[in-house]
Amino acid sequence: MKGVLLVNLGSPDSPTPKDVKPYLDEFLMDERVIDVPRWLRNIIVRGIILQTRPKKSAEAYKKIWWEEGSPLVVISERFADKVNEQSEIPVALGMRYGSMTIKKALDQLHEKGVDEVLLVPLYPHYAMSSYETVVVKTMEVQEEFFPKIEITTLPAFYKNTDYIDVLSKSIAEGLKGFDYDHILFSYHGIPERHIRKSDPTKFHCKIDDNCCKTNSVAHHTCYRHQCYEMTEKVKENLGLSNEKVSLSFQSRLPNDPWLKPYTDFEFERFGKEGIKRLAVITPAFVADCLETLEEIAMEGKHQFQEAGGEDYKHIPCLNDNEAWVNLMAKWIGDWEIKETLPV
Repeated sequence: MKGVLLVNLGSPDSPTPKDVKPYLDEFLMDERVIDVPRWLRNIIVRGIILQTRPKKSAEAYKKIWWEEGSPLVVISERFADKVNEQSEIPVALGMRYGSMTIKKALDQLHEKGVDEVLLVPLYPHYAMSSYETVVVKTMEVQEEFFPKIEITTLPAFYKNTDYIDVLSKSIAEGLKGFDYDHILFSYHGIPERHIRKSDPTKFHCKIDDNCCKTNSVAHHTCYRHQCYEMTEKVKENLGLSNEKVSLSFQSRLPNDPWLKPYTDFEFERFGKEGIKRLAVITPAFVADCLETLEEIAMEGKHQFQEAGGEDYKHIPCLNDNEAWVNLMAKWIGDWEIKETLPV
C-alpha cells in the first residue's frame, strides 16, 4: 500500500526560551546546517549561540504566534489535511526538527499498512540545509525503524511548469491594487561553501552569474542557480520587467560569506535610492514561518521605511492555497497510478 510523507522545517512547541532552546539545539547541531566538525559545532552552538539566542528567538516567535500555535505548523497541517481529502492514499505530516518528528509521521503511515512512501520535502529548491537534510533524516529513520518501507523522493520543483503557474497566480493576486516601484524576490540565505559542497563536479560552481547560466549537472543541486531560475520563470510568466525585479538572500550568520546580495542591505539601498513602494516575495518557502512573518514582513518593512521607503507589502507564501493543494494532489495521484514524478 502506498502513502505520502510531507515534511517541513518544524517549530518550537511554544514561543518560550524553554521550548525554543531544544528546538534551536536540534536545528543548529544538524551537520548540514552548520557544517563544521562536531567539536567546533558544539562550541559554536552550545557554547555561544544557545547562551543568548533562545530568549531573542522566543521574543520573535511571540510576535507571530497564533492562537492555534506556530503559524508554520498550523499552515502545514491545514495543507496536509486538504491534500489528504483529495488523495486516494493516506498522507502524513512530519517536521525535520521539533516534536512533530518524521518517525511519528512514518508510524502513522505504517499503522495503516503503508509499505511504499512518497517523501515530499516541502522546499521548492535543493539545498543541503533544507531539502537534503530532510531526505537524509528520513532515510536514517526508515533504515532504523521501518526497513520494509520503500521510499521515493519528490524532486525539487523550483522550475516545474505547473508549480510556477500556481506561484505566479498567487503573486499576481497579492500584487493586486499595489502600485509597486520594485519587486524583490528574497530567498533564504545559505553559506557560499554549501554551494561548492553540493557541486558534484567539484569545479563548476564559482558562485557568479556565468556558472549559474552555463548548463551543468551541478544545477540539479545548486541552490543559487535554482533561485535565479525560479525568479526568471515567474518574471516571464507575469511579464515583469527586468528593471523592476531583483533577487536577494535573507538570514545569515556572521563571520562567514553567505550568498549575496543580502536582503537587509537591499532594503536600505532601495530606500536611499528613492524606491518608495516595495513588494517582497519569499518563494524559498511554501508556508509562512518565523522568517517570512517576522524577519521579512515586520523587520523588513521597518528597515525599508527607516531608509526612506514608504509603502511595503509582503506577499504571503502559497500556504494552503487551493491551487497549490490541487497540484500536490495531482503529483501524488500521478505517482500512485503511474509512478511518475514532476520535473
